[in-house]
Amino acid sequence: MMRFDRAWMALAVMATPALAQDSKEQARVMAGEPVTAPQRLRLVDLPKATGKRVALFDGRSLTGWAPWLGYADPSITYRADPGARPIGTGRDTGGDFAVRQVDGAPAIWVKGQTWGSLVHRADLRDYHLRLQFKWGARTWAPRADQPRNNGLLYHSHGVPGEVFGTWRPSAEFEIMTGSTGMIVAVGGKVRGHTDVAFDPRLIAPHLRYRLGGRQVDIVNGTPTWNVEAATDAERPVGAWNTLDLYVVGDHAVHVVNGVPVAEVRDLATIAPDGSRQPLTHGHIQLQSEGAETWFRAITVEPIRTLPRIVAAKP
Repeated sequence: MMRFDRAWMALAVMATPALAQDSKEQARVMAGEPVTAPQRLRLVDLPKATGKRVALFDGRSLTGWAPWLGYADPSITYRADPGARPIGTGRDTGGDFAVRQVDGAPAIWVKGQTWGSLVHRADLRDYHLRLQFKWGARTWAPRADQPRNNGLLYHSHGVPGEVFGTWRPSAEFEIMTGSTGMIVAVGGKVRGHTDVAFDPRLIAPHLRYRLGGRQVDIVNGTPTWNVEAATDAERPVGAWNTLDLYVVGDHAVHVVNGVPVAEVRDLATIAPDGSRQPLTHGHIQLQSEGAETWFRAITVEPIRTLPRIVAAKP
C-alpha cells in the first residue's frame, strides 16, 4: 500500500511524457546519475535471539488477530472524499480472512477482494520476525491485470482505518510481484531515511535502495513516497517465499529469501508541532489489497542488535 497506487501511477506517467520526464529529473537531482553496476548484497553479523521464539499464528485459528476492512468498492480508496464509509468490522469477515489448508498445512488465507488488514494484538519492539507467503490464484478489480499487491506493515499505531479508511499508520515491507521488500511510509505522518540510487527504468519515483547511496527522507505524498527494493529476490508466483524483518528501535532491515533488499532508519512520526518523534514499536498488519495471498510460519523473537548489509565482492 502506498500514497499513490503504484500501478495507477505508472499508467499516468506513461500517458504523460512531460510528467515522466519531470519525475526522472527530480530523481536525478536527489540521487545523482544512474549507477550502472548492480550490487550483490548479503547479511553479516546475524543477531542471536535474546529470548524465546513465539508463534503469532497458532495454525488453528485467527486468535490474536483483529480484522478491519476498507471500502466495499476499493477503487475509491485514494479519493480525497470517498463519499462512503469503510466497512470496518461491520460485517462477518470469515469470507475475507480465514485459516485453511494449503500444501498440506494450515495457513492464513487472505482473499484480497476487499482491501483491509489483519492486525496482531502484540505491541512489538526490538525483534526478528519471519513469515512465509505465497500468492494465490485470484486477483481482483481494480487491480486484476496489475502486479499482485499486499504488504507486511510494522510499527503500526493509531486507530483502525486512519489511513484511507483502510489501514493504520506504519512502515511497510512491501509484498508486490517485482517489488517485494520495497520501503513505503503508510500515512502522511510517518517518515524514514534510507539510501538510494537513481534508476530510470523504474516508474516514479525512480529510486532504488543502494548501500552507500544518497540519503533521502521517505515521506508519503512527496517525490520520495517509496523506495524500490535493491533487487527482485521473490520466487515465481505459486512458490513460497520467506521474509525476514529485523527491527531494533527506529531502524529496520528487509530480507527476501535470504537476500537483504532494503534498510530504513530514523523511523518517526510527525507530532502536531512538527517535531519528529522516533517510531520504535507497534503492531504488525497483514494486508489485503487486491490479490489472494497465503501466510504461514509467522514467528517473532527478541533481538538487541541488527544484522549488517554488506556488498559482496565482484
